[in-house]
Amino acid sequence: MDGKIFALLFFVIVVGIPVIGGIWADIHKRRLKFKERELELMSHNTAEKAAQYAAHTERLEQRVRVLERIITDKGVDVADQIEALRDKPLN
Repeated sequence: MDGKIFALLFFVIVVGIPVIGGIWADIHKRRLKFKERELELMSHNTAEKAAQYAAHTERLEQRVRVLERIITDKGVDVADQIEALRDKPLN
């Protein structure tokens, strides 16, 4: 009986533990790759949103400059210029 228990214990130690460790390592690698890809996609989306916000901010700044110019110019009919701006496309 002792020989069979020793053989089983030897088999578990020599074969079982490395196999289980290899499976666990493979699962861990796959999980890390998944997380890395998830972070890459999140980073790409964040950069894209930042570019969109920057473009939107630039358009708003251009509109504010136009309004400042309209307000500060002397002798200009402000209402006519505002109406003219409404007819122009934003960009």
